[in-house]
Amino acid sequence: MAPASHSEIAEAVNELADQYRDRCLWFLRPDYYPASDTERLRVLDYIARHGDLAAYRRAGRLKQWLLLSTSAPSAA
Repeated sequence: MAPASHSEIAEAVNELADQYRDRCLWFLRPDYYPASDTERLRVLDYIARHGDLAAYRRAGRLKQWLLLSTSAPSAA
């Protein structure tokens, strides 16, 4: 199911970061969570690059939703 709001997308990114922290984000602080959309996109890229196929797919879906969410206000 797709995230419905920007805050749900941000929470989903945080959950994915928690799940892949040891494998894909080992070079970041253990308590690091992205605070902006730019940081979220960067974390999703790290997870897609350093994770397995499931991580790549999940990060890609979240990235699409995040990009749609951030461009929606400008389209109105």
